[in-house]
Amino acid sequence: MARKAIAASLIAENVTVNGDLASDGDVQLDGTVRGDLRVGRLTIGESGQVEGAIEAEAVDIRGRVTGSIVAQTVRLHASAQVIGDVIHTQLAIDAGARFEGRSLRFEAPAPAMAALEAPAAMEAAE
Repeated sequence: MARKAIAASLIAENVTVNGDLASDGDVQLDGTVRGDLRVGRLTIGESGQVEGAIEAEAVDIRGRVTGSIVAQTVRLHASAQVIGDVIHTQLAIDAGARFEGRSLRFEAPAPAMAALEAPAAMEAAE
C-alpha cells in the first residue's frame, strides 16, 4: 500500500512551542521550539529558532539552533546560526553561516566489510 502524502506542518513566526515535537512528515519552522524535534524533514526559516536536539532525515537551516543535530543531510544557509554538534552523512555550509560545534560524519558500518575482515582477523590470531 502506498504511503498517503502528508501536508507539511507549519509553525508560524508568532508561535512558540514549549516541549518536544514529533512528526514523520515535513515541518516548516518559522517560530520557536524549546524542546527536542524528531521529524522527517525540517526547514528552519530565518525567523525560526530551536533550543533543543534535532533528529531528522534532512535539515535546512536559515535561522538559529542551539543544540545537537543528527540528520542524513544538513545545510546551513548564509543566515544560519548553529551552536552545537552536527552528526551527518552530508553537510553543506554556505558562506556567512555561523557554526560553533563539532561536525561528526555518521557512517554506518558496512556489513560486507565487517564480514570480510572477521575471517582474516581469526586467521591471523591462529
